[in-house]
Amino acid sequence: MNTLRLPYYSLSSSVMEPMKAALGALENGPLDNVIIELAFLRVSQINGCAYCLDMHSKALRKMDVNQTKLDQLAGWQVSHAYSERERAALAWSESLTLIAATGAPDSAFEPLKAHFSDVEISELTFAIGLMNAFNRLAVGMRQ
Repeated sequence: MNTLRLPYYSLSSSVMEPMKAALGALENGPLDNVIIELAFLRVSQINGCAYCLDMHSKALRKMDVNQTKLDQLAGWQVSHAYSERERAALAWSESLTLIAATGAPDSAFEPLKAHFSDVEISELTFAIGLMNAFNRLAVGMRQ
């Protein structure tokens, strides 16, 4: 078991608080919270953040998301458990999380337009970026 390297959340509270406020704004915004949490969970899977995996799995269970969706998330591309809207969000989540390899191609962006408003796409993009930042903090500091 790893030990917390630094209590970054208290050492840098002036940075952490606005990040938490951004998270709250997303959760109270126009984008469906299930979509947000699925994106958070998939990003956290890719980044290997055990702390966030636990938190977002619990949040999705609280929202009564079917356990099959949670069980099959790592293989969503071949699963029948996800709607086209969810698939578009998950593809974008993966593309941005792996941006050094993907370059965020049009093939990942264009499907979003069929299922989300421009505001929702913007908010989803912020959510993915924010979760990647939280993952890097938690993994880097061994939370």
